[in-house]
Amino acid sequence: MSDHFQEIYDRLFARFGPQQWWPGETPLEVMVGAVLTQNTNWQNVEKAIENLKEAGLLSFQALLELPTAELAWQIKPSGYYNIKAGRLHNLLQMIAERYEGELDLLLAQSTADARQALLSVKGVGPETADSILLYAGGHPTFVVDSYTHRIFSRHQLVDEVTDYHSIQDRFHDQLPLDSRLFNEYHALIVAAAKTYCKKKNPDCDHCPLNGI
Repeated sequence: MSDHFQEIYDRLFARFGPQQWWPGETPLEVMVGAVLTQNTNWQNVEKAIENLKEAGLLSFQALLELPTAELAWQIKPSGYYNIKAGRLHNLLQMIAERYEGELDLLLAQSTADARQALLSVKGVGPETADSILLYAGGHPTFVVDSYTHRIFSRHQLVDEVTDYHSIQDRFHDQLPLDSRLFNEYHALIVAAAKTYCKKKNPDCDHCPLNGI
């Protein structure tokens, strides 16, 4: 079975090449992006982050001290901006209280401890937590999303009815625990799902995974 997981990676990499994920200049920017990308596309997140940069607000202390209503206004392009502003402030407050406002201290913990801390924040679920751990902290934890479930269930490598951690466990069991591999693999899955393995009318004939 592990051969299938590796073969899928190899085929996708051959087709799409390196994806250069995650697009963020600092761990803080990656963390903010991970919260804002919930239920929206990345182009909208980029607009929201650009607003924060132009306003000189993309620093931990500036975001923490910014009133939630003002933060919501700045990130409006990302959609669900009032909810996301609250979630981001919850996350910043946790880091301020537990880690003296130092994101690096959180990310320097073990994967299990850092993940537990992130998941303790209201509004931060497994996908967001793992995105922060992998892309901001280089932790070897696989990020699972709807694209992952779609592709791997269609190829009968995970159950059609399953949960986040069951899918993640499959990747952790079948592949080396390598943050660079997980980084690239997740990005390639997104590229494949958007290009070929669409929710409706998938283009199976031209998909690089055809035959697996």
